This record gives sequence, structure tokens and C-alpha cells, in this order.
Amino acid sequence: MRRDADFFGDRELELVYIGKRLRDALKVENALNDAGVDYAVETDTYRGGMIFVSERVGAFFYVSPDAAGSARDVIVALGLKPHHEP
Repeated sequence: MRRDADFFGDRELELVYIGKRLRDALKVENALNDAGVDYAVETDTYRGGMIFVSERVGAFFYVSPDAAGSARDVIVALGLKPHHEP
């Protein structure tokens, strides 16, 4: 379920997906809601492009570390690639 960042308090959140296209971000949002995963989403910029590199805006999905595995499973089930922390 989508939550405000305040819901998570001072816990460190883990980035699990960067929605570069609106339709993918909406699919992830619906799937996380259906799975009952608490998440926060915010817009931010990322660098994209191969030849013409530019800054773009995307939807960044964050969850608590204990929910990261299940959130990534939901994203993979959609046929999308989750973000993995380095």
C-alpha cells in the first residue's frame, strides 16, 4: 500500500524500482498494492540514454529492507527489472 515517507519513520528505505515510463510505474504501483507491500514513491531524476545522455524524471519506489525481497519478486513477476543496491 502506498504510504507517505513519514509512515516509515526514521527507518532507512531501500530503492527497489525506478519507473522510467508511466505505464510501468503504474503497473508496479498496482501490483505492490495488490500484494499488500507498504511502499513510498517519489519523483526524482536519473541519467538515461546511450548516445544522447540526459537527465530524466522517473518514479522511484522505496520499501523497508525487510520487504525488499518480496517487492522485487512482485516486480519480476510483472516482467520488469527491479533495482538492486550495489
